[in-house]
Amino acid sequence: MKKVLVVNGPNLNMLGRREPTIYGSESLADVESRLRAVANDLEVNLDFFQSNHEGAIIDRLHEAFGNYDGIIINPGAFTHYSYAIRDAFAAIKIPFVEIHISNIHTRETFRHSSVLAALAIGQIAGLGIYGYELALKGLINTLDSSH
Repeated sequence: MKKVLVVNGPNLNMLGRREPTIYGSESLADVESRLRAVANDLEVNLDFFQSNHEGAIIDRLHEAFGNYDGIIINPGAFTHYSYAIRDAFAAIKIPFVEIHISNIHTRETFRHSSVLAALAIGQIAGLGIYGYELALKGLINTLDSSH
């Protein structure tokens, strides 16, 4: 059975309360519940991690090395400037999908670029929390086709 780590970055613990017109009204717990149902259908084990701290995310990515087949990450604002998280992904070499609830390409200019995207197997943006489901299905499809 494949193991996937789902990492959520800064402010995602505030889902459902933070700018619901942009991020929706569902909580991070709701996202996790919906994704667990999809994972059960795909026969995938999921673990979840959320932190507002860059170093904690990097530590969790390092711990993932050798323990997970893939990662889904919503890096939040770290998307745009965290070369440290980018370098952690380069070091662990675990396939990952970058996910964003809002469409970062239609928002403020500083949100348009991702320092992680070039390392990711894919990026999903603008489809709300449904993007997590697509990220999981896409990740598993890619992992299955690479074996």
